[in-house]
Amino acid sequence: MLKTAPNFVLGSQPSSTYPEGTPAVLASPAVSLDDSFEHPLTTESEMNDRRHEMVILTALAFALCSGVAWGQVTGDVPGVRPEAIVDLKTDEGLALVKGQWRYSNVKVIDVDHHGPGADLAPSGSPNRTQDIDLHAGAADFDDSKWEVLKPIQLEERRSTGRLCFSWYRTSLTIPDRIGPFNPTGSTVVFEIAIDDYAEVWVDGRLPLVLGQSGGQLIKGFNAPNRVVLTRNAKPGQRIQLAVFGINGPLSNPPGNFIWVRSATLDFYRSDHIGPTQFVKTEIVKTDPVLDQIVAPGTQLEQLAGGFLFTEGPVWVPVTANASGYLLFSDPNANTIYRWSTEGQVSVFRAKSGYSGFNVGEYHQPGSNGLTLDRTGRLTINQHGNRRVIRIEPRGNITVLADQYDGKRLNSPNDLVYRSDGVLYFTDPPFGLPNVFDDPRKELPYSGVYCVKDGQVKLVSTDLDAPNGLALSPDERFLYVNNWNTRRKVILRYDVHPDCSLSNSRIFFDMTEAPGTDALDGLKVDQNGNVYSTGPGGLWILSPEGKQLGLIKGPEDPHNMAWGDDDGKTLYITALTGIYRIRLNIPGVRP
Repeated sequence: MLKTAPNFVLGSQPSSTYPEGTPAVLASPAVSLDDSFEHPLTTESEMNDRRHEMVILTALAFALCSGVAWGQVTGDVPGVRPEAIVDLKTDEGLALVKGQWRYSNVKVIDVDHHGPGADLAPSGSPNRTQDIDLHAGAADFDDSKWEVLKPIQLEERRSTGRLCFSWYRTSLTIPDRIGPFNPTGSTVVFEIAIDDYAEVWVDGRLPLVLGQSGGQLIKGFNAPNRVVLTRNAKPGQRIQLAVFGINGPLSNPPGNFIWVRSATLDFYRSDHIGPTQFVKTEIVKTDPVLDQIVAPGTQLEQLAGGFLFTEGPVWVPVTANASGYLLFSDPNANTIYRWSTEGQVSVFRAKSGYSGFNVGEYHQPGSNGLTLDRTGRLTINQHGNRRVIRIEPRGNITVLADQYDGKRLNSPNDLVYRSDGVLYFTDPPFGLPNVFDDPRKELPYSGVYCVKDGQVKLVSTDLDAPNGLALSPDERFLYVNNWNTRRKVILRYDVHPDCSLSNSRIFFDMTEAPGTDALDGLKVDQNGNVYSTGPGGLWILSPEGKQLGLIKGPEDPHNMAWGDDDGKTLYITALTGIYRIRLNIPGVRP
């Protein structure tokens, strides 16, 4: 049956995820069990042992999911309704994509493994654990001898019941048409809901997306998994899918069985993805040169809102394994968020800046400045924990700086890497509950520091509240903002190879400018122009320190990051929202 509701649905029923008038949404956070647990459980003692192992493995898998990005298809699913839906639980829908469902039960088996070694990899002492048989996620896996299922048979309860696992496999071909809809160039999302949980393998890989909830991995009980298969569909394109079904809850296996609740292909027009909106923007031009940077008529675009206080953004560029996305801090909420180009916002890291018990007395306990080092490792300034940390590929933390001269840092605020790996950061006390008057403050100044060869060096105490900072494109100069309503200045320093600074001078003074804000975030473009948040909006200054213009939006900006493939999009954190604006000159970025 062909049905239009509201766009186009092929099959006997539309997915239950899309009731009339309701946009598609992501479900709850996901955890991957990552090919674990296999052994028929008999005694209560054995069951308890397995439960303990599963808890540990689940926790480990979650850590890996939030610290690694790999696979062939990744990214968030669109936050809008699809243009067309193909129901893969119908004969008509499966025939359209030239698919055929195949099924196999899975056994749990005992295997030898190794515990975690010093490198956090399984290189330690041998131990006995579990695995599954068979591993059928590979694209070239031979399933020719498996049971062939008609679409209606996906409703059948399968496997052994209680702690059990199953594989469902099919290959799909992007059709030329879906009714009146041409899928060429569209984004295609595979959605499946397994009773009770599932993993989705695409072309032989189980993609893990940094900071993404759900998708290819196990998510909420009976919740649909939604996986981006392609963002540029081509008719005739073949995609192999393997779905690993899991009966649960695993900590108390029920007596029921595994079955497929729903399975669809959802098609989205690329120009309909990403619910954003342009907002009222005022561009004040004080020099004609500004037109070379900001095209006349350019507007700010609001990407998301409703946060407590947005700060410290960094753009994570596209790779072979993941599409580009924005990370930003909410220091008041003690959270790092992730925004995708499809308009999805998810929690990237909870307790981002403070892990203590008395978080309620802190106004800004969370992370502030974020950046990437030369290898793409995320570096975080933590207010409440009063340190600078780096997230390693295996998810462990390296503390880069937490004290100077035997005294704890105040609350590291913003940071920037030099191309040789030297890290500069500012250290005002804004993360302390009572700021400058806090009894926990151990240093008598608010410093600018560098970290070189593992050593923390104090390079400036010129400012009472150093905040944003940025290096010039040639790295000869370091610019530093001062967050002080009585002294709204940008200082410029000469930078030396040993990371020391000299020749401090005022680059620009905004003290008399109207507006209540002091100076916060600071960035530089590849032509040497300086961008600073300040009273009234976003200030744009020439390399010589001349004001070129001012960008005003609905909220006061506080920090920025250059993003997108060409580096010409400036992402702006402004109080409760995040915004972006397209410019003509690419920025200097990690």
